[in-house]
Amino acid sequence: MEFLDKYQQLVADAITKYTFKDKPTELYDPMNYIISHGGKRLRPIMVLMACDLFGGDLKEAIKPALAIEFFHNFTLIHDDIMDEAPLRRNKPTIHTLHGLNVGILSGDGLLLKAYKFFEDLEPEIFKACIRIFTHTGLLLCEGQQYDINFETQEDVTFDDYIRMITYKTGVLSASSFEIGALIAKANFKDAKSIFNFGKHIGIAFQIMDDYLDVFGDQAQFGKKHAGDIYENKKTVLYLMAREHATDEERKELDHWYAKKTDNIDKVYGVEKIFRRTKVDEKALRLIEKHNEIGQSYLKKINIPEERKKPFIELANYLLSRES
Repeated sequence: MEFLDKYQQLVADAITKYTFKDKPTELYDPMNYIISHGGKRLRPIMVLMACDLFGGDLKEAIKPALAIEFFHNFTLIHDDIMDEAPLRRNKPTIHTLHGLNVGILSGDGLLLKAYKFFEDLEPEIFKACIRIFTHTGLLLCEGQQYDINFETQEDVTFDDYIRMITYKTGVLSASSFEIGALIAKANFKDAKSIFNFGKHIGIAFQIMDDYLDVFGDQAQFGKKHAGDIYENKKTVLYLMAREHATDEERKELDHWYAKKTDNIDKVYGVEKIFRRTKVDEKALRLIEKHNEIGQSYLKKINIPEERKKPFIELANYLLSRES
């Protein structure tokens, strides 16, 4: 992803500059811990890319970009608590190291720090960005609740799943692009087009996460292998497998998804059904579909095609990533 080097460096430098030095350190050190692990930092990069696309000043966008990164990591801390996840980016999760109370508090702290990073924007843009940011946060909470509901809900549909991942993942990518566009003073139509581009790329990203959870290289992915199967997550793999399974295989899926267990036989049994129904191939085709929808929105933006190339490269990257 060489085309992103400039943006990644800007984000990395800003994170170093705004490292938390507040006290108590028991609260702020865990916040620095998760931020410093980096990851791909795609969402703050999306803010900067959109700002650049519409001719904005990246200096004005850098703190809002960090706000998105802080917010994203806040959600990861709390997700890991809810999922009882031991690893994040191949590192122990915060609640594993410091306990649930510190995990909850440090997540809350990141959220509040994120809001403060919009304060330098001029009033009208500040108001618009905060409206989007807050609405995005609420949708993400709704998506997370749907995800939790699905663990015990028997009649989850494909549309239910798409709504859930749109709220949990797609909207944050979409809003990152839209906030960058607004900071650059893009018009309403273009801001919505880049929003919809980001939404579908975000959906593709989440489907790829679901795919990699089972079919990815665990060492590269940085999470527990088949964690979604252990947690009874009704992912796209499960829904597609159920649609194409035999009656006997559906009964087996019902058996395993009726209980949470670390039994390796569960993973083996479910993976065998996934492979026989070829849900890996079907998921990759669905990723490509949403990539194409996203790029159709990008084409609607009246800006020279040359300047859109980094967005196309970013989208295509999601089709081939291994971690």
